[in-house]
Amino acid sequence: MSKVNTRKQVGTILQNKGVITREELEEAMQILDSEPSSSGRRIGQILYQELGLDRHVVMKEVANTYGFEEVYGSSSRIDQDKVQEVKKYIDQLSADIIEELAYHKSVPFKVDEKKITIATADPADPDLNDLVAELNFQQVEYVYCRLQLIEDLLSRVYEQKNEFLDLLDEMDFEETDIPDELDEEGIDEKELDDEINQSMLNSLVEGMLIEAVRKGASDINVRPSGPESTKIRFRIDGKLHEWHEQQNVKPEALAAVIKDKSRGVDRFERDQHQDGFLQRKVENHTIRYRVSVMPIVGREYDRKYESLVLRVLDDRQVIRDLDRLGLQNDAYDKFIKAITKPSGIVIITGPTGSGKSTTLVAALHYVMDPSLNVLTVEDPVEYMIEGADQLKISHNMTFEQSMRGILRHDPDIVLVGEMRDLETAQIAIKLANTGHLTFSTLHTNDAPSTVSRLYKMGVEPFLIANAVNLVMAQRLVRRLCDDCKQPYNKLDPSYPKSLGFNDEEIANTTFYRPVGCEKCVDGYKGRLAIMEALYFSEDIRQLILKSGEEIDEGAIRKQAMQEGMLSLRGSARERIKNGLTSLEEAAAVTFEE
Repeated sequence: MSKVNTRKQVGTILQNKGVITREELEEAMQILDSEPSSSGRRIGQILYQELGLDRHVVMKEVANTYGFEEVYGSSSRIDQDKVQEVKKYIDQLSADIIEELAYHKSVPFKVDEKKITIATADPADPDLNDLVAELNFQQVEYVYCRLQLIEDLLSRVYEQKNEFLDLLDEMDFEETDIPDELDEEGIDEKELDDEINQSMLNSLVEGMLIEAVRKGASDINVRPSGPESTKIRFRIDGKLHEWHEQQNVKPEALAAVIKDKSRGVDRFERDQHQDGFLQRKVENHTIRYRVSVMPIVGREYDRKYESLVLRVLDDRQVIRDLDRLGLQNDAYDKFIKAITKPSGIVIITGPTGSGKSTTLVAALHYVMDPSLNVLTVEDPVEYMIEGADQLKISHNMTFEQSMRGILRHDPDIVLVGEMRDLETAQIAIKLANTGHLTFSTLHTNDAPSTVSRLYKMGVEPFLIANAVNLVMAQRLVRRLCDDCKQPYNKLDPSYPKSLGFNDEEIANTTFYRPVGCEKCVDGYKGRLAIMEALYFSEDIRQLILKSGEEIDEGAIRKQAMQEGMLSLRGSARERIKNGLTSLEEAAAVTFEE
């Protein structure tokens, strides 16, 4: 039986049992059919991830369909005796398999000489059989346990160990003396080599790379904090959090270890900015890290300090399904309309870290098919896009050379990483005006100012008006943790009013505040987008065409909002009304209208 029929069969069973309606089944199947087979998502996942159904209700019925018994069905917590029993089982089994099972929200629940019983929160997970087969038991049985209990059990049975940090705990970093005689750069290279080799700083760096992935960090910041100390911070949900401060080791030594591990970086170059990359296997998945090295000033005049930032590129975090971006209604409709046109350019704007690349990748996956030639010009390439030719930028073929050559490479769809200058912008506009669908980014504060920015770069108004389909400005706000968020007991109405709420909205809205618990960071868990989608309607195009020497951003904004556009702050207000983010986040991320 084909996978499609199997998925349909499971969905039909759920419908017959009254768990889902016919409409919900049809909607779920439409989503599945629109996804590439490589996504691996199943009907149950669609139902609770996309349609908002109760996960436990869905998965319990899926478990019944497969004949899995449910364990601890009426319990709120697994008893300590069972926790100790499971600990004993995992000590007998392969650590690699155990870690993979934990990733798939599964755990060995009972073991004897010939038989193993696996408790899982996802009874339809096709990877479980392959994993358990590696344990060489004659018999395998699965039982269903709801996700909250599995996660509780996993956290109590075994935390994911970081073997490199275990080594660090055993290290003794003794204080070192700065040598009296330094080379012309203020660095004794031989002593630095000795310190690198003897201190086992490799363990710290490897542990840093692993922990950043496990904690969901987007960036790692490594910065000197003194003559013999370095602070390592992780950026999680847009905010920096200190992870470790290394004492009694020269910052140059730790920087040298990271640089040695990176490709494209010269360890002995300390006077200019360098870009490189490295990659590691973490939890059986290849993670890439983009490395930026920047010389900085220190208090010690004879020392050459460097600040390092590593961007964590985890392909598992890439959103390929446009519906999962969470675009609000008007923005979603206009975005789909813009990217399904046969030609024209769609521009995403916002500062670094605002999710522009994520939006572009999801848009590409929405419009790509095997009949189209899709090319990307990015420097650097962050995520691999299956089905697209991603041009390789190097000193032999620069970004500018790639842009000039792409016109002769028979493209249907082109992604330009960033319109960084007039030449790049003109080629992108030319692509859009000659029958190609083009995607790109620009750094501007909001959508209307993008028109002014292109004009000031030297692009003529008639080219802008005819080429652009849509400009979407976006930001990321932190999502309130569902487990600990609480309504304000007393809230001064002037606060929401300062963000644009009127009296009626204040009366009808429950405003939540962050609290903080063991499942989140400072009351927030994850991020979501707010957006300002400026669709180029005929009226907008006419406003641009009639511009004189100055683009009237105010007139463009006024017309767009009459046509339904939400400002960034208006988008944030909708997120607050839905209980997804806080007033503090909206105030921090958006500006006055």
